[in-house]
Amino acid sequence: MKVLPTKLPGVVVIETEPYVDDRGAFARLFCSSELSAVVGQRQILQINHSRTSMVGTVRGLHFQRPPRAEMKLVRCLKGRVLDVAIDLRAGSPAFLSWHAEELMPGNSRMLVIPEGCAHGFQVLEADSELLYLHTASHAPDAEAGIRFDDQRLAIAWPLPAVGLSARDQGLPPLSPNFRGLAV
Repeated sequence: MKVLPTKLPGVVVIETEPYVDDRGAFARLFCSSELSAVVGQRQILQINHSRTSMVGTVRGLHFQRPPRAEMKLVRCLKGRVLDVAIDLRAGSPAFLSWHAEELMPGNSRMLVIPEGCAHGFQVLEADSELLYLHTASHAPDAEAGIRFDDQRLAIAWPLPAVGLSARDQGLPPLSPNFRGLAV
């Protein structure tokens, strides 16, 4: 597994090398010993799977507030998505910056989104499926989010946004006095 840094501290891309032969392919999706420098002492506490049918659908931008903040490791199992991490950490040199990574089975990449960062994605291919590994359990009382089209973030979504859930449509933009999350 290769760990590739991004411009956002702690947001990294993990590349894996699948073993391919005439029978098919085998790939390791997670290895705690190989990723110990990224994951540290955290444990994977929850694994989620999503399937999104419609091209252009945006999900997010979601995060859990401290002290229930979580690290997410996101991999595309089927289809293709633009996966986005947004740095919301107070005092971060990359505060309110974002990094986007195209994820698909063919590039064997996973995006690691640390605590204090929001996450969202846009579906680029119908019936895309994502696998999420979380270092914290879902905590409804800690759920939070930002509107996907927040002008302060200016995320360059490649397609017109469609298919937003009622929850995501109701997410607020960042408050003008938002100074970040203390994580």
